[in-house]
Amino acid sequence: MALIGLVQADEGRPTDRDTGLRVQIFLDQKCFGPGFLDGKPGRFTSNAVYAYNRVAGRSPGDWQAVINDAEKEIKTLYATATVPTLAKRYVNSKLPTKRSAQAKMRQMSYRSYLEFMAERYHTSESFLIEINGKKKAYGLRPRSLIKVPNIAPFQIEEMAVGRSHKKEPALSSRTVVIDTNNKGIYIYDHQLKPAATTGAVVIVDDGEDDLGEVVAMFPVTPGKERFIHRGEWKLVNSVELPEWRYDERLLKTGKRGKKALQIPPGPNNPVGVMWNGLSKSGIGIHGTSSPRTIGRSRSAGCYRLANWDVARLPLYARPGARVIVR
Repeated sequence: MALIGLVQADEGRPTDRDTGLRVQIFLDQKCFGPGFLDGKPGRFTSNAVYAYNRVAGRSPGDWQAVINDAEKEIKTLYATATVPTLAKRYVNSKLPTKRSAQAKMRQMSYRSYLEFMAERYHTSESFLIEINGKKKAYGLRPRSLIKVPNIAPFQIEEMAVGRSHKKEPALSSRTVVIDTNNKGIYIYDHQLKPAATTGAVVIVDDGEDDLGEVVAMFPVTPGKERFIHRGEWKLVNSVELPEWRYDERLLKTGKRGKKALQIPPGPNNPVGVMWNGLSKSGIGIHGTSSPRTIGRSRSAGCYRLANWDVARLPLYARPGARVIVR
């Protein structure tokens, strides 16, 4: 599936918040990641619409078709969520910003209950403030009630430090395509036949027609151009809540240094809540401590997803899967 070179005018892109949010929730539930759930469809939501429509055999830019699907499935846009008592284990308002101090911590926690709840419901702190008001949002504590997008929550408490996801025949035979230009990760199942797409579409012939059908896609931040290693690799491991080796030389030059700090696991670890290593040494698909930067700032060679997205990656691809970087 090549989104590069795709020519299709958008038809019916929503302009009101509720319709936009409904589409985003619908796509997120289908694991076609639209980015933040905020009712403001942008580039990532557009990419998700295109990918979802192509799988359905429709004109990629047909927003109205996705709006119709979303209206059938998503009847309630918002839910009232309780800040769980267990959130106390994951929040530290005094988390230091200096790496040397972070290396002495037990865990890279969330810095506030607002940050905890925003990530839990696949949205931003600013959107929760928008729909709840500053007083409620900034005053969150365990057992507080807050309005959130009506989405199945990301539950960090179900993850375990250092737990690995092993090979699984069906998932290990899939292909992961990292599109560095369109900033998306697409997971293909070769056993599924893609539907024929209708509409005015121009597709670049990428020689990958045998990949099968896209079963999931997520927004990604690729590495800086000089650090991108295009080609074909393998997914070699998948580890929850990893430690991170802070190597200043590696981040600046792409070459491993002799001195480094070990940053403890947690949602604000720079590699987020999961590391999926590639057969290219030192390069992986991982989470992030800064979901706002997905698709914007560049990394030193790795591929960053929002924590709620990277946590779902092992549901679609496991070690052994082919990884194509282009």
